[in-house]
Amino acid sequence: MNSEEQAQGEKRVMRLLVEPLKLRGLAKPAALTVAGFEDMVHDMCARLAYMTEASLMALEEQVAANPGGKDRDRFPIANLILSWAADIQPPGDGASPLIRAVFAHACGQTALAEGWAPELLAELRRTRRWPGSWALKTVRDAAGGALRRMHDLDARLAREGELPPPDRDWRDQRIAAIQRCREIGEGQPT
Repeated sequence: MNSEEQAQGEKRVMRLLVEPLKLRGLAKPAALTVAGFEDMVHDMCARLAYMTEASLMALEEQVAANPGGKDRDRFPIANLILSWAADIQPPGDGASPLIRAVFAHACGQTALAEGWAPELLAELRRTRRWPGSWALKTVRDAAGGALRRMHDLDARLAREGELPPPDRDWRDQRIAAIQRCREIGEGQPT
């Protein structure tokens, strides 16, 4: 997402989520100052700029039905709204600072070098959490079958010069998935 798309997305979030919630009477959370609330809204708009109009309208409806505060007249905290947003429309790989950071980090570079980056990407999409050593080992182990198949197909391709269409398609899709992960790590749009 370039800066113009980001700016347009932030305006869309204000127009379709924040302003309608204010019109419904939702106020800032009691624990936040006015400046803190404005900062929360600004950050939330930046993080939700990827969402479509339909998804933002669905999110507005969900937030309005689940207000915060003891009198249920307050904006829920941004973290809760962001969680609901991810359920409605998960951010794409290019929109996630977490996913970009993991693939730019040594653990992501290792996954790329060893060929299990697509499985790491799937895990990051599922958990939205920085992978610890146990998670990385689990992902690497789970990728074993795909790594063996890729190795076998590469050896067969070198020997025979071509692969049957189903194997060729699987190998091409795997190579494309690894390239997408590489581009994420380099900060390129996916």
